[in-house]
Amino acid sequence: MSPSRIPLRRRRRTKIVATLGPASSTPEAIERLFRAGADVFRLNFSHGTQEDHAGRIAMIRAVERKVGRPIGILADVQGPKLRVGRFAGGRVHLQTGQSFRLDLNPTPGDARRVQLPHPEIIEAAQIGTTLLLDDGKLRLRVVHRRPDHLETEVVVGGPLSDRKGVNVPDVVLPIPALTEKDRADLAFALDEGIEYVGLSFVQRPEDVAEAKAIADGRAWIMVKMEKPQAVENLDAILALTDCVMVARGDLGVELPPEEVPLVQKRIVRAARAAGRPVVVATQMLESMISAPAPTRAEASDVATAVFDGADAVMLSAETAAGQFPFEAVNMMDRIVARVEADPGWRMLTDANRPEPERSSAGAIATAARQVAHTIGGQVIATFSSTGSTTLRVARERPDCPILGLTSSEGTARRMAVIWGVHPLVVSEIHSMSEMVTRAVRAAQQEGFATHGDEIVVTAGVPFGTPGTTNSLRVALVK
Repeated sequence: MSPSRIPLRRRRRTKIVATLGPASSTPEAIERLFRAGADVFRLNFSHGTQEDHAGRIAMIRAVERKVGRPIGILADVQGPKLRVGRFAGGRVHLQTGQSFRLDLNPTPGDARRVQLPHPEIIEAAQIGTTLLLDDGKLRLRVVHRRPDHLETEVVVGGPLSDRKGVNVPDVVLPIPALTEKDRADLAFALDEGIEYVGLSFVQRPEDVAEAKAIADGRAWIMVKMEKPQAVENLDAILALTDCVMVARGDLGVELPPEEVPLVQKRIVRAARAAGRPVVVATQMLESMISAPAPTRAEASDVATAVFDGADAVMLSAETAAGQFPFEAVNMMDRIVARVEADPGWRMLTDANRPEPERSSAGAIATAARQVAHTIGGQVIATFSSTGSTTLRVARERPDCPILGLTSSEGTARRMAVIWGVHPLVVSEIHSMSEMVTRAVRAAQQEGFATHGDEIVVTAGVPFGTPGTTNSLRVALVK
């Protein structure tokens, strides 16, 4: 048994995603974050150059080789950014009740008008449409629409400065989710061999289909649920995507704050039923950007995501630009582990388990959990070339850990985001007896089982055929 491997086994099921940025982009920092608990690293393509991100990817892969564990990389592309133009004085103050014009004229604006360089918004808006400016701090309502401008009434006023963002929660905008910059970033990230693509500004299933076609199986598409239109199309989007993120920042701008917790629960529940990994993100430990400890409310927020059954929880600015990146990951690790040690968490997890998938593969995954529970199995070992068997078993949220065995390095890295999975790369398997032998040896080497323990083994036969899960064995560790 290799003693160096055992400390790198996570003592929790829910995974942690950490965003890299100026505060965390050295090999030493990345290794510290991984050892503190980060399972997946997020690269935010809204900031930095492709060269910056290539450097970070190389560092992550070097850390991966050093620690001997698969690490997932999420390339989060920017998506369309809708913004107003510039003001003659740099900023203005809009009074509640006044009229304000948004037009296509690039002349710097004043307190009466400003450029809106997005004719699609002017075309899609109706009388009564709400426009939110500067992350929702200002609210406008359309009172007249002309071919080249919108006349609005200021419903909630305040200061407005150059290039502030515009959100249009009421209408589906005829804007593709991928911009030219996104396409270039996506091509670059796929060539670099990343595991997941974070897709912003998704409104319709068609947006997902386009990204899936470009990725062509080279990476999982992770739809960021950040627009009300995406929530309305949730089931159709889940049917197409590989995984999903509850992006509460933008969602919280376009939806009333009281709706966001309910939408979060709805997305997590639907993703679990569909067997899609789901990440809860944004402001989870926000105060740790500048403080060494979180607020009680933030600790409770992370705990809620774990109780809801999320596969992973995410840190953004806390690790990318904060003063306490390692402490933030360590704190999240501690909160998750503590929640999962509570009997109430297991009761809730069992109570919220979705109905078994009505297929032979779904039945085998359900049986694997039940058998492991009945015999007190130490681990469920899954063999999968694509990760589909492992995903099915993780959907069942078993009592014991899942040992995700695969001959594909890429699949092992993708498993880094899946609940309860300890990914491991093994050589190709050719027979059932070889599979059982390999599973027993891996369970011992990774510290999951010892002499006299029983483990459950599941896979698809014939081996190497994607999408099949049709065999189940119980093995005794000798």
